[in-house]
Amino acid sequence: MLALSAEGVLPRVDYAILADTGWEPATVYAHLDRLEKKIAAPAGIPVLRVASGNIREDALNPNHRFASMPLHILNQNGKPGMTRRQCTGEYKIKPIKKKVREILGYPYPQRIPKGVYVDQWVGISTDEFHRAKDADIRYIRNIHPLIDMGWSRRDCVEYLTSLGLADTPKSSCLGCPFHGNAQWRDIRDNSPAEWQDVVEFDAAIRKGNARANAGGNRLLGQAFLHRSRVPLDQAPIDHITTAERAALQDENERASAEELENGVLDGCSPWACRGDVAQDDFGLAC
Repeated sequence: MLALSAEGVLPRVDYAILADTGWEPATVYAHLDRLEKKIAAPAGIPVLRVASGNIREDALNPNHRFASMPLHILNQNGKPGMTRRQCTGEYKIKPIKKKVREILGYPYPQRIPKGVYVDQWVGISTDEFHRAKDADIRYIRNIHPLIDMGWSRRDCVEYLTSLGLADTPKSSCLGCPFHGNAQWRDIRDNSPAEWQDVVEFDAAIRKGNARANAGGNRLLGQAFLHRSRVPLDQAPIDHITTAERAALQDENERASAEELENGVLDGCSPWACRGDVAQDDFGLAC
């Protein structure tokens, strides 16, 4: 959408905002630098990077309040579970709303007058129109330009390819538990340093987040980044074969295999989160 705005296909936006969790892959930061230099700056569009902290460091800091990641849990009775997903609210939605308030001239906790709002573009394509939602606060009005244009994911890929941006990476935390095997393999095979980073983090969170442990609220079980609930460097992340996929006759099993390989489709969009989002004053104050 930034490129469409810069080229005049869509109206010129006043700002582009990225919520940085502090733990994106290096390819994402390099891509953002490229967008700023080659697309945003020539069009006079400021790119604002906002943050609420570093999600990796916060998870391992016993003195820091931590909004939980959706970790895969192996309970003491052997049954699988999953922790609540609060990280999207804390590290993506919260800093964006804070910046929007500043742009409007009403930083928290000032009350924003009725009728004062921003139009916020959300990049959801027609493939996922069901994810298009209104904002939960009145000073933000969600707009979905790709849906209005009738663009699918394929249209977006073709457009990016025409701009020389076919290698646009997916934005998500390096150690996101919603990764599929394809994402884990890509990190392992193409970025050894980042693979070592996520393997070490996976081992470090085995007993849950450090703040909870320090407060005596220990996890009754074990936590893992991979949905197989084994250490990441031992997880079965290598590609499922065509024969294995065909052997999955049940529709639910086929869907599960697809998600295991490619990850959760909804990913980590701030405005279309599939998990539990923690509400706070930045979300509730009008």
